[in-house]
Amino acid sequence: MSKSILVTGGAGYIGSHTVLQLLLSGCHVATVDNLDNSSEVAISRVRHLAGDSGKHLSFHKKKSNEARLKKIIYIKIFLNCRFDAVIHFAGSKAVGESVAKPLLYYNNNVIGTIILLEVMAAYGCKKLVFSSSASVYGSPDRVPCTEDFPLAPMNPYGQTKLMAEDICRDLHRSDPEWQIMLLRYFNPVGAHPSGLLGEDPRGIPNNLMPYVQQVAVERRPTLTVFGNNYSTKDGTGVRDYIHVVDLADGHNAALNKLFEKDSKIGCEAYNLGTGKGTSVLEIVSAFEKASGKKIPLVFGERRPGDCEVLYAATTKAETQLNWKAKYGIEEMCRDQWNWACNNPYGYGKSDSNTEDEIISTKTKASDSWFSDVCITS
Repeated sequence: MSKSILVTGGAGYIGSHTVLQLLLSGCHVATVDNLDNSSEVAISRVRHLAGDSGKHLSFHKKKSNEARLKKIIYIKIFLNCRFDAVIHFAGSKAVGESVAKPLLYYNNNVIGTIILLEVMAAYGCKKLVFSSSASVYGSPDRVPCTEDFPLAPMNPYGQTKLMAEDICRDLHRSDPEWQIMLLRYFNPVGAHPSGLLGEDPRGIPNNLMPYVQQVAVERRPTLTVFGNNYSTKDGTGVRDYIHVVDLADGHNAALNKLFEKDSKIGCEAYNLGTGKGTSVLEIVSAFEKASGKKIPLVFGERRPGDCEVLYAATTKAETQLNWKAKYGIEEMCRDQWNWACNNPYGYGKSDSNTEDEIISTKTKASDSWFSDVCITS
């Protein structure tokens, strides 16, 4: 029997890739998004890539972040459908912005999660996959990070993720019927191999790869590297970069765990990463190789709230979720460049291409590729 899944923030970067794979695995999906940092074009492209399964996707635009109206929107969605589980992506995600605007982050990420949980409880939906972050580890004194490491975020963004995790843990203690997967992402990069789905941040990108991409297509003149005096092999920060398709696949694996017969998952945290650290300069070099473009660099001061080295221990996800990242830095950069070439201005239309032309001429994904990456619910 197909499952009905609500995905909040499903028009965003990770959300759209996950929605696609849910549809391909046979799920019925409803998604809600306020489009603050995403595009409805992504939803139409997901429908296209999903083929016949695209008819099982519904989209709801959330027009306000005001708490009362947000709750009304969730209630209306739950009134129209009985959901088997929720994947919660919706929220703000830029470390630097969170330092400058902490109240925005506490409102969107903490209060927004509480509102969603209240509505889920009211309608008897108690299975949740929560979009957390490796930022909850702060700057650990050793790597790789295991899920039982001390949690000490260095910025408001990470703090909001930890607070939401704590809320989920307390909720499960109060009512053991709740089953919650806390997925701690490391650094998502790459794009769908079709070139139709990718990261399209509004304004100045806050993450490395979309900024590199914009320099490569000459939307920006140089890449600023924040800090080149860290105690690392080349002086730049080291992170665990994971292909967004692998990350989306991890959500399917988490859902499968929740839907196991007599599942007693409780409230569990899982790292989703590759288990390998890559420096900023190493990933820039890999992107230059994939694109054939030189990326001009400017070195700046360290950003507030950034740590030096952070990468994952992935044994828990591999053994308990039967999930493992498949793609390396080369594939990540290849697919990121493919997305950039097909969509130099993101989901915004160029003068020479209509959306129909983009879809009809750029689809490269095959049925065999889909069957390789999707997990059947």
